[in-house]
Amino acid sequence: MVKICCIGAGYVGGPTMAVIALKCPDVEVVVVDISAPRIEGWNSERLPIYEPGLDDVVRQCRGRNLFFSTDVERHVADAGIVFVSVNTPTKTRGLGAGKAADLTYWESAARIIADVSRSDKIVVEKSTVPVKTAEAIEKILAHNSKGGNIRYQILSNPEFLAEGTAIQDLFSPDRVLIGGRETPEGRAAVAALKSIYARWVPDDRIITTNLWSAELSKLAANAFLAQRISSVNAISALCEATGADVTEVANSIGKDSRIGPRFLSASVGFGGSCFQKDILNLVYICECYGLPEVANYWRQVIRINDYQKGRFVNRVVSSMFNTVAGKKVAVLGFAFKKDTGDTRETPAIDVCKGLVGDKAVVSIYDPQVTEEQVQRDLVMNKFDWDHPRHLQPMSPSSAKHVAVSWDAYEAARGAHAVCILTEWDEFRRLDYQRMYDAMHKPAFLFDGRNVVDPDKLRRIGFVVYSIGKPLDHWLRDMPAVA
Repeated sequence: MVKICCIGAGYVGGPTMAVIALKCPDVEVVVVDISAPRIEGWNSERLPIYEPGLDDVVRQCRGRNLFFSTDVERHVADAGIVFVSVNTPTKTRGLGAGKAADLTYWESAARIIADVSRSDKIVVEKSTVPVKTAEAIEKILAHNSKGGNIRYQILSNPEFLAEGTAIQDLFSPDRVLIGGRETPEGRAAVAALKSIYARWVPDDRIITTNLWSAELSKLAANAFLAQRISSVNAISALCEATGADVTEVANSIGKDSRIGPRFLSASVGFGGSCFQKDILNLVYICECYGLPEVANYWRQVIRINDYQKGRFVNRVVSSMFNTVAGKKVAVLGFAFKKDTGDTRETPAIDVCKGLVGDKAVVSIYDPQVTEEQVQRDLVMNKFDWDHPRHLQPMSPSSAKHVAVSWDAYEAARGAHAVCILTEWDEFRRLDYQRMYDAMHKPAFLFDGRNVVDPDKLRRIGFVVYSIGKPLDHWLRDMPAVA
């Protein structure tokens, strides 16, 4: 039996290994992590992450050929293929702080592999890493191996999953990318990993490249996707200024076959664990290779995203008589997108902090995000979410002006305004008349995801702001938003 071990039981490692186990019943797959609570979650009926379809996949395989364990060393030693799917957060101090990827956890994983291996291994980069990381990992393995003449082949196999559709993406991927050394041993390792994916992925969707192309492709893909979001968000600001409708503009643009319709939905901004982190990493790499113009180009994608979040907060405050002090603002949605409980880099954090900074009383409802997670995110320093301290106990007095409700109507009861920050489907079906009746007047609704019909809500009585759409007459009379 082929044995696979994955170091790291997070948003990538867990779902990916579960699907491999389902599609390859003759392959033993073990996911290991040093976090006992996380492993306990994977072995329980309530998995540590929410992803549509994941529960069913894990239920079918767990205990058969899919296992979750904290015994990292034993399972790494037994495996022929070791995936490494650990965090590569942005550095918070030292050289490259605020841009470069922190490879501390990757290096630790490599040292464990070197220490316990007694047979040849294929080591697979599943984490998003800077270009040339494989070269550094090869050196660590070569100089620290305890098992004699052990040979390692490093492969890059980046994930291209979208949270909320990860299982669907794994079942039917656009592509599977495998990069390896252009040597006989490297090509053999690529073929071995390709044979795993070939059980269910068509051959024309499995792309093989050299190591460096695979490593860079992941960063470039996320940068291009984020660029599209920032582009349409920049246009949304111009639409509001001119009376154009960003939805109509995006639809027109998207009909061009050279552009296409994907990732052209204007919003309060992008979030998630990858886009900002990977673009900052790309910026740092460009700077290191003496390409400041290229670095500045990609840095602007982040600046537009920050501008969009700040513009949204300014719109809320300026519309409500230039102050939200003491006013209750209901926030619907805290996850960075629908169908996930992931709050990493969610725009809701910056919006809520901006409102609280102006002394608003914020009431949050999200169907998949716990109160503990909300409170933790609002007191955490930037980039800390990807470090172990993210799991440490929280100060009880952390966010005094923020409450969490488990019901959208309760969150909005007695509120002066509602902000929609996640595009959950249930927000399209709410009884907004009921919500309006329970709010202070004038009742404001700020739609950061364009999920509601603004004309319908205006007929109810709301003052409505929708990203990139013609402004309500009330808003046109207010001071311009910087």
